Amino acid sequence: MKKAMYPGSFDPITLGHIDVIHRAAEMFDELTICVLNNQAKKPLFSVDERVKIIREATSDLDNVVVDSFGGLLIDYAKEKQIHISIRGLRAVTDFEYELQIAQTNRLLSGGDLDTVFLTTSLEYAYLSSSAVKEIAMFGGDISKCVPAFLIDSIYAQYGIKR
Repeated sequence: MKKAMYPGSFDPITLGHIDVIHRAAEMFDELTICVLNNQAKKPLFSVDERVKIIREATSDLDNVVVDSFGGLLIDYAKEKQIHISIRGLRAVTDFEYELQIAQTNRLLSGGDLDTVFLTTSLEYAYLSSSAVKEIAMFGGDISKCVPAFLIDSIYAQYGIKR
């Protein structure tokens, strides 16, 4: 069985993330979406909320598992016996940062963890979770950025009713 994981904070998950998930799910028998519990950041949604949101957003995909982790990705990968990490690239500017992480993970894993880069579909190349949060914070339209079921929850985090 070919297994891969797609790690990230997904705070919030965007249509760009979902695009990458759908495409990666077609390539692998099992795809685990790994929600990072990053203690250094103040997230919009808790880890448990993000896991629940991603499960709903990917409910149409039978081979997708949603989980969370804290610590080093290589430790999670080893525990779950996953040898491929998926990363999405929006622009050339993402590549240098992502390449450094991929090479570090490969080194620290003793060569057991490879990274597969998927370029984001052009229609989502502008999207980032940070941009979605900023737009929502000021009451802007995020309907082209995130799944419809999530829109009101994001605005609610900022005390905005729409």
